[in-house]
Amino acid sequence: MRVGLPAMAAWVCVSSVTTAGELDVVVVDLHGAPATDAVVSVHGRGAPPAREAVTRAIDQHDETFIPYVEVFRPGDRVVFHNSDRTRHHVYSFAPAKSFEFVIAPGGETPPVVLDRTGEIAVGCNIHDRMITHLYVSDAPWIAKSDARGRAVFDALPAGRYTVSVWHPQLRPGKAEPEQAIDVGGEAASLRFSLPLLADPRPDPDDRERTRY
Repeated sequence: MRVGLPAMAAWVCVSSVTTAGELDVVVVDLHGAPATDAVVSVHGRGAPPAREAVTRAIDQHDETFIPYVEVFRPGDRVVFHNSDRTRHHVYSFAPAKSFEFVIAPGGETPPVVLDRTGEIAVGCNIHDRMITHLYVSDAPWIAKSDARGRAVFDALPAGRYTVSVWHPQLRPGKAEPEQAIDVGGEAASLRFSLPLLADPRPDPDDRERTRY
């Protein structure tokens, strides 16, 4: 998805307050196009059962990190794999986690434990326009929007919830937009319209190939 929008535009949040066991959140840009890779967090009554820590892989293919955004819980691990025929120099200086690895073609990093909450932007020191975002959260419920801009939460206990949205193309330093909604026995929905900055990733058709 390529999104280019006015930097000074304000977000708009429209909600329907009803009773629901299921909450359907739709995230779009200011033109109404689906906002893929938005991270939707839900805070409120109760919490789902705790799960064991998991290891998720971030691949590097065609000089692109895949996926663009991944969601983690504190204690989860990330591994970076290089599917390209060129080496990559993966790094992050984020407060939540800093690391640096040079990865040969076909290689991968050791698991990195993500023990602090926060957003971790990861780049490649060789290919400057490569970027991925690791979002580490302890929110009771959390999901990433799909290609239609949707994130669906089911079996929520009845009660009042606060829903917030983060996206890597929101202007840095802006607070995450949020809405409150009451959940009960009927389906409920929220719609977030976000002022997204332009997608920083290069168009695949225009990407230069440099071999190292």
